[in-house]
Formats: sequence, structure tokens, C-alpha cells
Amino acid sequence: MPRRLLYLVLPALLFALWEGASHSGRIPAILLPTPESVFAAFCALASDGTLAAHIASSARRAFTGFVLSALLGVGLGVFLAGHENARHAGSLLLEALRVTPPLSLVPLLILWLGIDEAPKIAIVFLASFFPVYMNALSAVRSVDPGLKEVAQLLHFSPFERFRCLTLPASLPGILTGLRLGFGYSWRALVGAELIASSSGLGFLISESAELSKTDAVFVGIITIAVLGVAADAALQALLSLASARIRSGGR
Repeated sequence: MPRRLLYLVLPALLFALWEGASHSGRIPAILLPTPESVFAAFCALASDGTLAAHIASSARRAFTGFVLSALLGVGLGVFLAGHENARHAGSLLLEALRVTPPLSLVPLLILWLGIDEAPKIAIVFLASFFPVYMNALSAVRSVDPGLKEVAQLLHFSPFERFRCLTLPASLPGILTGLRLGFGYSWRALVGAELIASSSGLGFLISESAELSKTDAVFVGIITIAVLGVAADAALQALLSLASARIRSGGR
């Protein structure tokens, strides 16, 4: 069997189980709607633009928060990897923030930042920052010390040493952190929208659940899963392209 088809085996099995269970008559439709009713709900939400509006709101928040965390996380990780005293000075505060669930800060962020976009973006940033930062820090710190001697022999400046030696050597770890950070950002965003939002996929799920529209809840969940997988694949392709350019010296 081709490998691409293998990816569809478990989803197809899950769909078959869902189809059989929902039509068995043993599970109320309010708990497990049929695939047909979920598809009908999807068509209704898509036709009037409701689903597209919620997707746009979530995507905008996720992208903004993730880009901020990527820039600051990689930058801080690279900086602290080369400055031991600064790393020790900030380690306690950063560790305390890392182990604090971002969603626990929602009430405080609403008080500080209001109820508009800022609290959601802040939640995304906090959730995705630490995977990016910690992987960047670890990747740069684990670079072979012998590269410093190579840089000295070649009379590289600090910037040239970073661009030509340190960055290519630490790139796999940095890219792993970016992918992890994106996954955390998507999940945290939906959680934040469940608690405090008037738009987005999380809000769609929450509002539909309150109205007992389980089929619309399924639409929101499936949309989140599909968009997450697609966005991760696109991010992976983009990072692979960027990695190839960096390794080739930007040519």
C-alpha cells in the first residue's frame, strides 16, 4: 500500500466507527450527531460566511502571536546562550513563567489589556514562546565548541561566526522549537477563545455547545484539526526552504 494511503487508514476507520455508532440509535444525536448532520451544519456555516469569519479571526490571532514569539524566542535564546551571567539572572523568572498555564492569566490579561484582540494574542505568545526559546537556547548551547576555533582560524567576526557556523549547526533545534511553538499557539488560542471572545473557532464551539448545536461543535473541532494539520505542513515546508537557503549561504 502506498505510504500516502496509509495516512488515511485510521481516519477512515474512525469515520466508519462514527457512522455506525451515530446510526445505531443507542447514542442520542445531541451527544453524537451523524456525519450527515455535521456536513449539513458545515454547509450552512460556510454558505453564510460565518465559518470563514471565525477562521479569519483565529488565524489572525494565531499568526500574530506566533510571529512575535518566534522573533523574541529565537532572539532571546540565541542571546542568552552566549551570555551566561544574563542567563542565570533571568532563569528563575523565566522558569516561573514557563510553568504557569497561560490560560490561568486570562482574567488578569483582560483587566490589563481589555477585551479586544490583545489578551488573545498575549495568550498565544505566552503559550508558544517557551518551546521556541528553550529549543533555541539548547540548540545554540550544544553547538560544537570546536567551531569557535574554526572561526578564529578564518578570522570571522562575531556576526560571521554566527551566520556561517553557529546558525547552520543549531538550525535543526531551532526549527523544531518553531514547529512545537506553532502547535502550542494554535491550541492555546482556541482555549482563550472558549473563555473570552466574541469571534473565532473557539467561540463558535462554545456558543454552539450552549445552544446544544452539537453538529456545529463538531464542525468547529474538525475545522481546527484540518487547519492545524494544513498550517503545520505549510510551516514545515517554509522552514525547510529557509533552512536550505541558510545552509547554502543565502544563494
